[in-house]
Amino acid sequence: MEFKDYYATLGVERTATQDEIKRAYRKLARKYHPDVSKEPDAEARFKEVAEAHEALIDAERRAAYDDIAQRRASGQPFEPPPGWDSGYEFSGRGPGGTAGRHPRRKSGDTGDAGDFSDFFESLFGRGGFDEAEGLHRRSAENRQGGPSPGRDHHAKVAIDLLDAYRGAKRMISPRMPVVDAAGQTTLQERQLEVNVPKGIREGQHLRLSGQGAAGQGGGPSGDLYLEIQILPHPVFRLDDSDISFDLPVAPWEAALGATVTAPTPDGSVQLSVPPGSSQGRKLRLKGKGMPGKVPGDLYAVLTMALPPSASESDRTAWRALAHAFAAYNPRAALEASSHG
Repeated sequence: MEFKDYYATLGVERTATQDEIKRAYRKLARKYHPDVSKEPDAEARFKEVAEAHEALIDAERRAAYDDIAQRRASGQPFEPPPGWDSGYEFSGRGPGGTAGRHPRRKSGDTGDAGDFSDFFESLFGRGGFDEAEGLHRRSAENRQGGPSPGRDHHAKVAIDLLDAYRGAKRMISPRMPVVDAAGQTTLQERQLEVNVPKGIREGQHLRLSGQGAAGQGGGPSGDLYLEIQILPHPVFRLDDSDISFDLPVAPWEAALGATVTAPTPDGSVQLSVPPGSSQGRKLRLKGKGMPGKVPGDLYAVLTMALPPSASESDRTAWRALAHAFAAYNPRAALEASSHG
């Protein structure tokens, strides 16, 4: 996917104010509007200009775009890195609605520009906030002098797997893009203490009442919805409510059976390896996965750990083992299948 330089499309500097972006867009939109332009590529250019305007005119999307632009590798094919938008606090609806980073396609903003590019949608999504009803309601309340509730905010928060497993109290620092007095987009950070409930799942939301935008005319503040992302763990892998990990065993432990020490999120346990176990065998610890009304399971996946062969005594031991199993062919099944 090609990275799009929206500033270059509009012919403005990266330090441009929102007013400068508006003026550049209006000038180019008049120049390339398909209904009046004589340029041969007017429609395509109009769509590019409209997309660039949509990305940069909103402070939230512009801050996200600037962040990803700074982190991309020059000259490399572009794909948004996993979790690139974690930590941003956006306006929008909570669970059941469109995520806060998705674009608002206001009437008249882009005319008949049509669908946006794959690049745009990979960053900001396909849908809009679709908040027309709420905006009309708040406008009517404002005209009547009544209270207007604040908008809800939405942010993604990354937590450790063990915090999700055990529950924890953590400080988070969501960053809200705002436009300052000079018209520049800046990130405003705030500190919040969050109680992470035991057994929370990837993609679930925590609602922080009253932590969204302030209300108008005495209206209540909106809420802040935190979408949970669970960070990769160096040992444990999460699959919905199940947890798995690799458990190294020596060849003789797999062949003869053994009791070995194995890690779990709750601490070490003694685990029985059945005789004749092979690489990849899963040993299940029922109910030891993620807690919940229906807890997940914990799986120890056996991996073969070979002793070293660095010294002459090591190699002598390996030769003795090879001699003892001289008739054993580890590739017999493979050879039979290839000849079948």
